[in-house]
This record gives sequence, C-alpha cells and structure tokens, in this order.
Amino acid sequence: MKPVVELKNLSKTIGSKKIIDNLNLSLYPGTITGFLGPNGAGKTTTIRMMVGLMKQTGGDVVIDGVSLRDNFEEGLSKVGVIVENPEMYKFMSGYKNLVHFARMHKNVTKERIDEVIRQVGMQNRIHEKVGTYSLGMRQRLGLAQALLHRPKFLILDEPTNGLDPAGIREFRTYLRQIAETEGVAVFVSSHMLSEIELMCDRIAVIQNGKLVDIREMSETRESFYYIEATPVEKAKQLLLDEGLTVDDFNNGLIVNVEQQQIPGIMRSFIAEGLEVFAVQPHKKTLEDEFLEMTGGGQIAETYAK
Repeated sequence: MKPVVELKNLSKTIGSKKIIDNLNLSLYPGTITGFLGPNGAGKTTTIRMMVGLMKQTGGDVVIDGVSLRDNFEEGLSKVGVIVENPEMYKFMSGYKNLVHFARMHKNVTKERIDEVIRQVGMQNRIHEKVGTYSLGMRQRLGLAQALLHRPKFLILDEPTNGLDPAGIREFRTYLRQIAETEGVAVFVSSHMLSEIELMCDRIAVIQNGKLVDIREMSETRESFYYIEATPVEKAKQLLLDEGLTVDDFNNGLIVNVEQQQIPGIMRSFIAEGLEVFAVQPHKKTLEDEFLEMTGGGQIAETYAK
C-alpha cells in the first residue's frame, strides 16, 4: 500500500543539540498509528514540524506525494488537526461553526457539511450553541471540523484528554469508522496507553529524538504463562535450568514458554514434589511493552519536547 505520509530523515537541531534525529516513518490510508514516547522524547516537536509550526533542520515531510519543504500550502491543505480540546465559537451553533470553518477551504459544500455531521453523530444537537455542549460533544464537533475538507492525513494530539470513559469509547468508535470509510491516515499522540492499545492498528515509539520501534498491534506477541507453584524458589530454579526466561509476578512466576512445553513442565514439577496452583496465559499489556522498549520510560534530556 502506498503511504499517505512519509517522514524522510526528519531532523531538528536547536543550538548544538539534536532534538529529532533522522526520523523515518510511513503512515498508510485507513490506518491509525499511535505515536508514543516518554516525556521529552520529541513527540510534540515532530508534530509541530509535520504541520509547519516548526521548521525542520533536515529531511522532509511528504503528504500525499507533496513535499512540505517545496510546496507547503498544497501539502498542508491535505491535513486535518485536533490538538487536545478544540476551540470553537461558543456563542454560535455547532452548524454555524462548521460553516465558518468551511469558508477557509475550497469546495466544501453544504452536502459535505451535512455528511461530516452524520459521520460524527451530531444531527440532533448541531443547531444548538456550542456553549451548551459537553466536552465529548465539542470533541465530536472538532473532529467534524477537521474532516470538512476531506484530508488525507489526520493528526490528533491527546484527543481524549478530559473525556469520561463513555466519551472516550464513543470518540474511538467514530475515529475508527472515519479511518476506514474515508481512507484517512490517522496519527495519534497520547500518554493513555490503554486507549492507544484499543484505538490503534500500529504504534511508533520515539525516545531521545530517535524512532526506537514500529510495531503492529495485531502481530503475534511472545508466548507468556503465569505459573503459581510452591515452593516458588524451587519452581523458578527448575525453569531457569531449562533455559527459560523467568520473572517474579505476584505470588508466582511469568515464564516465556510455548504452549506445547507446559505439560512437560508440569510433569517435572510434580516429579519434584512441587504443588501447582495455577497455570494460565499471560498477555503483556502495551504499558509493559512500552516500558521495555523505552527502558522504563526514562526522562529525556532538556530541550526535547
């Protein structure tokens, strides 16, 4: 599949310090990519360069085949952005806000305005004043506004900040529908790892200005099992003697082992007189994997934001 967005050796230097270091990343239509990193890793700087709020020192951002460096206006015309809580004119209705923003783009018809209203499920409230909207409603209106001009690329920076669980789930549902039906490449930066895990198709992890990993959420994770047996130290030693990777977890052990190896391990435990209380698959969360990828999420050096 041809990428909608390409970051090509994107770099940013401030003074003698390299904030973003030769970042290469491709984003694809209909795909939601999560952008993760510890505080100060360079996420905000990267997004600023992607939308032209900060000039890159080196490299380029190519959106739908158009280089921002060579043709900034045309490239940026293909981008929609939501940064945290979108600001709207509260004294105007949601519909009038959309009409106002539509005038900033070419060829946004009344039919297109009505279409995005339906896409974000706001038909029943669109003619009410924005000042009466909940935060979740304003987020939906912001999403509608960002989609008016049919962008090829949608950037969301902490889009679910302040939303309650129902609002987060609702926003996630609409975002998934839009990515698939409109074929938009969606790029989400957030610290809410549990939400990224549910929302995204893939993740890109940045640390100290460098891309350290790109991972498909659907790819098969390593096989881990939780084993609870006593005495636990003897169980741990038996597993280590088999050359397995073992970690302490609650009252038991997490072992990196394939399913077909489990019966043999249990037989050896019983033969050695161990008592087994639990054996069950253990799925690592995105939080676990993120901390592994970033070495515990250490704070990056000053200037990288």
